[in-house]
Amino acid sequence: MAGELRNLNSPAFCGVFVPQRIKFLLLLPIIFFLVSCSLLEGPQQLTIPTPPGGTPFASIAQAGPLITDPEGNVIEAVNPDLRTLLEQVSRQNLVGYIQTLQGFNTRNTYSVTDQEGLGIGAARRWIFNEFIRVGNGRLLVEVDEFPVNQGGVVYNQQNIIATLQGTGSHPGVIVVAAHYDSRTIDPLNGSSYAPGANDNGSGVAALLETARVMSSREWSQTIIFVAFAAEEQNRLGSTHFVTDRLLQGWRFDAMMSTDIVGGRPGIPQSVRLFSPGPDGSPPRQLARYMHYVGNLYMPQFPYTLIDAEDRDGRYSDHISFLQAGIPAVRLTESQEDPNRQHNSGDTAEWIDYDYLRQITQLNISYLGNAAGAPPMPVAPSISPMTEPGAYILTWIPDSVAAGYAISFRPVGSPEYSQFRYVNSGEAGNVAITGLDPAVQYAVSIAGLDGNGRIGLFSSEVLTP
Repeated sequence: MAGELRNLNSPAFCGVFVPQRIKFLLLLPIIFFLVSCSLLEGPQQLTIPTPPGGTPFASIAQAGPLITDPEGNVIEAVNPDLRTLLEQVSRQNLVGYIQTLQGFNTRNTYSVTDQEGLGIGAARRWIFNEFIRVGNGRLLVEVDEFPVNQGGVVYNQQNIIATLQGTGSHPGVIVVAAHYDSRTIDPLNGSSYAPGANDNGSGVAALLETARVMSSREWSQTIIFVAFAAEEQNRLGSTHFVTDRLLQGWRFDAMMSTDIVGGRPGIPQSVRLFSPGPDGSPPRQLARYMHYVGNLYMPQFPYTLIDAEDRDGRYSDHISFLQAGIPAVRLTESQEDPNRQHNSGDTAEWIDYDYLRQITQLNISYLGNAAGAPPMPVAPSISPMTEPGAYILTWIPDSVAAGYAISFRPVGSPEYSQFRYVNSGEAGNVAITGLDPAVQYAVSIAGLDGNGRIGLFSSEVLTP
């Protein structure tokens, strides 16, 4: 067809000279036909891009040889380098962070922004500079500005974002956050003393120290450290952040909020981990993973899993992520003292800094595994075999994974059961036998890096 059109443009057609006007008349029927076809087809439809995250199940895996009951020798264990990082958490730094934050007198959303050493403006400038100082040249620190309108007056607020860029190609990010604003009894009072040592200077201190320690190494996956503003005004800062980043196409794999984690002498040496159900929800899956990793590295300071968004009538920035469908959890000390919240009594001398140090170590053990191991895989496809209690799992192995842990968790169980393991050379098409045929299982997989670290688990798939 293209050759014929080129001949029409030549002076001769079929060996006969054709004037330009005649050529145009000969082309009219063709043009009319093409336009008519276009009109009959109707308007072109926009192509909707595929959401990030790949296919929902790995049913497109090209099955290799079926491996029955593999006995992989790549398993999770305490990573020696990560253990060394835990010991680098400084109690002295945590004391210094909280005393500095308390020294701004108030970090209320409506406090002054143009004075040095006083108010939320001075606090956010200090946090910005502190991220740069502790970041070992690896943290990209940015300001995320948004307005807060109160009674017709606009107060410009700033989230402080520090990005530790991963070396891998996985697009998902892991967020760890704490709000830095404080308040007194009256949330609109921007001048009264609101030291906010525990709520939430403790969370910011853990955030900064976690960023300092984690920035001493490179990690496969990107970690985003965020100090949120305006949490006390119904989470305006985190709501802005989530909305804006989702519009930019970000993919969030997990989010953790540390809020009121300073402890005090005499309370149980554990930390509450809030995540809402149902049993197989992404936030419950994240909490289950953190609980497992925490017991591996710090069995003396366990998570207590709470099946709820938060305490009754309370909230934190993780809820902004939950409302956007992102797996998110909240850490809070094992026992709170409500008499020292949102008032002038929330001061640095009441903090248990050994308790806060352990919180920070838990954060690092979780992040060191989630960001250092292979990224969260796509859920496997699962099909029953003729033998009762036997299933075939197929998925696409990741080239960076040395092996996989396979979880068959009885539905309703709050924790993982014993894993099955498969090395990377045999992964992707395995048969697991010997399970209880009377039990329904929630099945998921996680990548292992060969140095003891275990990554985030895939979403769960129920056995038929």
